[in-house]
Amino acid sequence: MAGMIELTGLTKRYGEKVAVDRLTFTVRPGIVTGFLGPNGAGKSTTMRMLLGLDNPTAGDVRIDGKRYAELKDPLKYIGALLDAKAMHGGRSAYHHLLCLAQSNGIPRRRVSEVLETVGLTAVAKKRAKGFSLGMGQRLGIAGALLGDPEILMFDEPVNGLDPEGIHWIRNLMKSLAGQGRTVFVSSHLMSEMALTADHLVVIGQGRLLADTSMADFIRENSRSYVRLRSPQQERLRDVLHEAGITAVGRGDGVLEADGATSEQLGELAARHQLVLHELSPQQASLEEAFMQLTAGSVEYHAHTDGGVPQTPGAGWGAGVQQQKKKGV
Repeated sequence: MAGMIELTGLTKRYGEKVAVDRLTFTVRPGIVTGFLGPNGAGKSTTMRMLLGLDNPTAGDVRIDGKRYAELKDPLKYIGALLDAKAMHGGRSAYHHLLCLAQSNGIPRRRVSEVLETVGLTAVAKKRAKGFSLGMGQRLGIAGALLGDPEILMFDEPVNGLDPEGIHWIRNLMKSLAGQGRTVFVSSHLMSEMALTADHLVVIGQGRLLADTSMADFIRENSRSYVRLRSPQQERLRDVLHEAGITAVGRGDGVLEADGATSEQLGELAARHQLVLHELSPQQASLEEAFMQLTAGSVEYHAHTDGGVPQTPGAGWGAGVQQQKKKGV
């Protein structure tokens, strides 16, 4: 199948530090695959190995069955944005893209097309060193699109973009996937991933934690329940208990019930002539599910008590010692 990325036992060590640990997964065409993990999880290192920028210590990664170095005119196979500032600041946006096009056998007309796609036509002759981070992101995305590739790979593509830009890149990725292309995107912005990705690959400390659909990931890594609010809370609780349904009171007439659907609960309340002011299924957000799954894989923990240590020995040093014990 065209547009496949396949990782098999991919491993990268830097001295004693294992950055990527035997990763095996496949990124398929026709969907947006989100690549998630805490800071230091190995996401960027994995993406660099995909593009031949870092050599694996062990394992293999293939793009349509070939290593990146084996691809002729690679921009026609895979377009990537890993660093929005990875460009010659003295070149204009147009000439930056023209150099990429000429080195990959891409027609000159394609440069104007992608500049129009990303909204940079008006600044095409301006030097890249004067670009904001958001403009640099757009130029990097233009470079990724230049060869009209089957595979697109983006590392934190919404950094520096304003709300309109974020909406634009979300729709662009969905459109590319809808055309049957492979879209592989890393992001820390969970709310955006929840709106964009169809499938998730999650890693922590270099290891694979999940490779599943968005819906299954949230369901498997969070609690789902139904929220009921009634002026007859105590009687409602008794009825639920008699039906073998666990319900926890949260005040203001609210109960949280596990083990039954909202339809079942509504019908149960109706049979007992109980008044309901609210009957709503509740599911965790992607961020909550992600935090639950990766809690044991986070390397750097900040204090959340709001206190600021006055001296290193008052808390800062203790935190460093705890991190050292964990091998950070």
